[in-house]
Parts: sequence; structure tokens; C-alpha cells
Amino acid sequence: MEFVYALLVLVLAVFVAAFILLVVGTIYFDLSNSEIPLGVDQPVRLRIVHSILIGTAVLGKILEKLGLCSQLRFTRYMRRGKKLGEDPKLFIKDLQFGKVPVRIYQPRTPSAGRRRGVIYFHGGGWMFGSIDSYEPVCRYIARESESVVVSVEYRLAPEHTYPAQYEDCLTATTHFLKTAEDYGVDPACIIISGDSAGGNLAAAVCQTLVSRPDLPKVHAQVLIYPGLQAIDFNLPSYQQNCAVPILFRERSAFYVLQYLKGDASFLEDVLEGSHMPVDVKLKFRKWLSADNIPKEFKVRGYKPKVPIECSNEVYEAVRNFCEPAFSPLLAEDAVVHQLPESFILTCEHDVLRDDALLYKKRLEDGGVPVTWYHIENGFHGIISLFDNGRLSFPAGKKGLDNIVNFLRSL
Repeated sequence: MEFVYALLVLVLAVFVAAFILLVVGTIYFDLSNSEIPLGVDQPVRLRIVHSILIGTAVLGKILEKLGLCSQLRFTRYMRRGKKLGEDPKLFIKDLQFGKVPVRIYQPRTPSAGRRRGVIYFHGGGWMFGSIDSYEPVCRYIARESESVVVSVEYRLAPEHTYPAQYEDCLTATTHFLKTAEDYGVDPACIIISGDSAGGNLAAAVCQTLVSRPDLPKVHAQVLIYPGLQAIDFNLPSYQQNCAVPILFRERSAFYVLQYLKGDASFLEDVLEGSHMPVDVKLKFRKWLSADNIPKEFKVRGYKPKVPIECSNEVYEAVRNFCEPAFSPLLAEDAVVHQLPESFILTCEHDVLRDDALLYKKRLEDGGVPVTWYHIENGFHGIISLFDNGRLSFPAGKKGLDNIVNFLRSL
């Protein structure tokens, strides 16, 4: 009996040791293949945040292999963030706009008139994020800008694919535009906003609503490091920041494929640019070209990619990438000219930087007023880490304050 007990202890010890080695080895491998650029805000903190994200993914994969829960479900749970208590300055309530869950934040202080309204679509690659995980950001915006904020809980990939997320955001926004006065909001002063994947959804919804004369006109849009196209993953920012946390070039392509069809097949084709025929690329070249990006954003290195042909199979699988609702950068000029005043935030060390720069140019060329704030020492996701305890990033707080100042100016 003692022998059996000792054997079980030994097996358990080997299992634990193997588990630790696997976790440490995987984290080391991912860290060694990442790059923390010189000049980035709080490099040590960024490395720690990145390590935590990798560790969470690895642990989730182990739990999935053991049959305890899926990696996706575990990662979503871990990213949800801690539950916040009551806010003395805000009324907070969960509602449904149509069939879409939302959380509304209303300042408690009396207002002489109707307030501005801000509808917010969270980031997370269309796969992660929630109204819970973005509670600190939305509370801050509501308090500091004295606005009514509506945070939208849209459906996530891969369980729900395009256009489910876009449709949920459009449904929630339409409902808010129609019922704004019920929440003390001026329907003529509603701003559509979002970060990362949420910035993509905000841009797409804003474009759709220019053709809805039956609804109040959107007053402004706030796009925070948005992903706006899935045609070219070899722009300067993708090459320069391909391994910069917390969004790698490969992961950005992975996310758009999950959003489109719920799996990552044809990932290599998308990264290489062989998922789109040359004639399609030429069609969009006037809007989607490194030639339209200012020279100062190419000094860290850029090698133009030679166009290559693709197979019909790949193109047919991803042809919806070309739809403006998926890639708002590709909208027609007639739509872009009608868009409202815009605020765009970019980060230097972000693969999505150039998507936003190209859209900024399109808006300005179309006569749309644009306020642009560039975080020179910023990285993708920095805004959501503005108040993250000892792992907070001052540059993210400064960026968020610039957003608040823009809102207060409207």
C-alpha cells in the first residue's frame, strides 16, 4: 500500500513538473518571439501584461486538453476583470436595446438640459471583451465627459460570425437614436465610438447610418486604433510592429478570419496577400496604399510587397473582406463625404496604426473635420489599461483624457 501511495505521489509530482515546464517553456517561447520596442510606455509593465496573457492562454489550453473547459471560455472569463462596486457619480443599469444587451451609465448630477450620448463598442478581436471588461473605460468616459454612455454586448466569434456583431451594434445604435430622450440625451448629439474591433464596428455603423434619413444624424464618431480593412496585412505598421504586444500581425489576421467565418483557414494566404486577386487590390489602391501614408511613418522600415495571384477557392472564401461593413476603409467616396466630425486615436507601436492613418486621409480628403491624437509611445490596447492597478499605463490615461476633451467640446 505504501508503495502504491509513493507511486501516486511520484506520478503527481512528474505531472506537476511537466505542467510547470510546459507553461514556462511556452511563455518563454512566445516572449522570445515578441518585441518590446525602445521608447514604448512602461516596457516592463508591458512585458508583464503580455506574459499574463500568454500564461492565461496556455493554462486555458491545458484545461481544454483535460476536458475541463474550452480555452476560449477560460480566456474570456479571465479577461472579464473584477466586479466593480456602485459608483457614487453614476446610475448604472443593464437593459436590452431590441434583443441586444447593453449597459447604460448616466451621471447622477442634475443637468440643465439634455446630455450628449456616447454609444461604445468594445474591442477584443470580435472574439473577446464584454461590457464587464470595459466597465472602467465606460465609467470614466461617463463621469469625466458628463455624458450618458451606452456599452453594447454584441455577439462574439467564432460562435457568431459576420455580420452578427455589426448587426447587433447597428440594432443597439438605431434603438438609442430613436429613444435617446428617454435617457435624458439630446438625439442630435449622439457619438458612436469604439476601440480596435469596436472601432471597426463604430466606423461601419456610422457609414450605414448616413443613408438613414428617418433617424437623427450621428453627431460624431470616435475611433480608437480601429482595424478598418482585411486586404493588406503588409502595410508599414504591420511590418514594423509584427511582434509587438499585445496584438501581433498574425493574430490580427487570425481575428478577422474568425470574425468572417469562425475559423482561421487560409491564414497564411491572408498574411502573404494571396487571398485577393491583383485586380481587386488595384481597384482599392487609391484608398489602400502605403503611398498614402506620411513618410515619417516609414522610417522604421518598410519593404513594399509584390502583388501575387490567388486561387479562386481562397478568394471565394474571403471575398466579404471587400464589403464596407467589414472593411470600412473601402467605402465609396459618396458615403465618406457624409460622415460626421471624427476623432481618431493611433499608437506608434501598433499593427493597426496605418489602417487609421489611411482612414484619416480619406475623411480629410472628403471634407470631414478630423481630430487626431497619436500616442508616440503607445501600443495596441493601451487605452483599456489606463487604470489597471500597478500595471497601468500613463500614456493610456492621457489618450483617454484626450477623448474626453473631444467629447466635451461637442
